[in-house]
Amino acid sequence: MKWVLVTGALGQVGSELVPALRAAFGAERVIATDIRPFAPNHPALEGPFERLDCTDRAALQALLERYPLDAIYHLAAILSARAEAQPELAWRVNMEGLHNVLEVARRARCQVFVPSSIAAFGPSTPHDPTPQDTIQRPNTLYGVTKVAGELLCDYYAPRFGLDVRGLRYPGLISYTAPPGGGTTDYAVEIFHQALKYGQYTCFLGPDTRLPMMYMPDAIRATLELMQADPKRLLHRNAFNIAAFSCTPSELAAEIQKHRPDFKMYYAIDPVRQAIAESWPHRLDDSAARAEWGWRPQFDLASMTADMLEKLSGRAVPKEA
Repeated sequence: MKWVLVTGALGQVGSELVPALRAAFGAERVIATDIRPFAPNHPALEGPFERLDCTDRAALQALLERYPLDAIYHLAAILSARAEAQPELAWRVNMEGLHNVLEVARRARCQVFVPSSIAAFGPSTPHDPTPQDTIQRPNTLYGVTKVAGELLCDYYAPRFGLDVRGLRYPGLISYTAPPGGGTTDYAVEIFHQALKYGQYTCFLGPDTRLPMMYMPDAIRATLELMQADPKRLLHRNAFNIAAFSCTPSELAAEIQKHRPDFKMYYAIDPVRQAIAESWPHRLDDSAARAEWGWRPQFDLASMTADMLEKLSGRAVPKEA
């Protein structure tokens, strides 16, 4: 049975990945870590928790000496909008943190999961669909760190024999964790605001099309990739995965099927709008389908229905 460490465990993905890993491997064998302090009643904390700054390699190495780890899921990162506001911090966390994880994993012979993002693409990338292998010239710091991270992982695999795998997540929609500073966060905020106020003011334009995915599909894709036969993986790292694409107006229309009185307004944020316009409209995930059998389970309609059902009666979460 594997021992697993998760960095950034209190974030949007970690909040749902940690419970899934604990269900698979046992609660005591999955070590959740985050730079933020222990948060009572957080779903990632029903088991071992260690406070960790991933830019501190000595602290990370000490954890690997305390636990017989087989895999590291490195989720700690500064996301797109926040990275533009704090570029030095984003570089330190996203690049130095990743390098630390790869180095300690290399020495311990751990398997590693490193998420990438649609932010790894840029204005010159084909947008509809975006191929698995294509030009990557992002115009955001977050995107630059994602491309550099993909290349660094590709280097460590053949150079050191490190089993490092990753996915390019589209925009992720979750009912568990609050938004974390991403450009696609409107697709999470809209549900909370629809239920609490019956209206939402979106920071992206109504026709801004982006690839999206419901978190249960993203978690399942992560687990499936890490369990896939390595002999079938031609890419290993930075797989495109897709579920559905939508615009803010299309998502609002889907919510209105369940909440007819819901109103949608727009107050465009120029920074996040520019970021969104540089990203893909749709992803070609044929490599993931062929190499490890990826298939999404949720489309726009089924995701919307499930989000509204799960969130009904809950308060809008406050960011930790």
